[in-house]
Amino acid sequence: MKILVTGGAGFIGSHLCDALVASGHSVLALDDFSTGRHENIAHLEGHALFSLVSADIGDEAIVRECVAAADRVFHLASAVGVRLIVEQPVRTIETIVHGTSIVMKACGRYRRPVLITSTSEVYGKATKVPFHEDDDLVIGPSTKRRWGYAVSKALDEFLAMAYWHHSRMPVTVVRLFNTVGPRQTGQYGMVLPRFVQQALRGEPLTVYGDGTQTRCFCHVKDVVLALVRLMDYPQARGQVFNIGNSEEVSIRRLAERVIELTGSESPIRMVPFEEAYGPDFEDMQRRVPDLSKIRQAIGYMPRYSLDDIIRDIVAYYSERIGRKVGGVEARAF
Repeated sequence: MKILVTGGAGFIGSHLCDALVASGHSVLALDDFSTGRHENIAHLEGHALFSLVSADIGDEAIVRECVAAADRVFHLASAVGVRLIVEQPVRTIETIVHGTSIVMKACGRYRRPVLITSTSEVYGKATKVPFHEDDDLVIGPSTKRRWGYAVSKALDEFLAMAYWHHSRMPVTVVRLFNTVGPRQTGQYGMVLPRFVQQALRGEPLTVYGDGTQTRCFCHVKDVVLALVRLMDYPQARGQVFNIGNSEEVSIRRLAERVIELTGSESPIRMVPFEEAYGPDFEDMQRRVPDLSKIRQAIGYMPRYSLDDIIRDIVAYYSERIGRKVGGVEARAF
């Protein structure tokens, strides 16, 4: 098939392009390189099954042309990262809401099956853990910039479901829980690549807040496999699915584990949220997915443990700086 991946030069998008090309599909990646990087897909350029369009997701004519040429669409283009969300709230909201509206309109016109990537952020300040897809969404006040991302993604979901209910438009929504792995950068606040890079450089690992907040990290390869399987599963249409890993860890313990696995002598430095993101920042204490729905649908089970994930990221950054760390093999991704 011919498959369009918006945000195809991004962290997750590039791994998805790899998997689709490896499966024999013809892939068209659309990216404006605002957060995506050419090096993520450089190895695919020149491949007979891969092509790239460098354009903004807000360019309606180009998006329409790309969708018309595709059999299926994975919509991953989005503003990403806590720091970008806090520092550029207007861009965040406009990119997410306007971009998804354009993609959905084009997919609706040509009746193309589409998978929309949302986020665990939509659960907001909910305290019922683990988070299930049918739980209420508890969003903070509009005066807190952090929640602009969650609300924008929630609006994407409502729009997708509106298309489904209106015309049975073949659309599936997934909520991603802290996807990590090789190629992810710490540029916009992603915690694990930031910790690994700090540890490899012998710098203090900066833990924001008191470090007791917990997260569940999922390897990008597990996520990509789930995306592909859900697209191939007709019963997933008109539904929302969590994708993640249920192995919960505090951010403080995550920093300690990175130090252990890299053999680094870096100290841990606690940084108040106000210093990192400004005085109006709010965070969630726990974020744990209920994976029963996706497990029942496609037999999803994460294959990579947290230590596996850390080792892969260490190997990736070790290769980039030309060194071997703690017996971890440096390899290309």
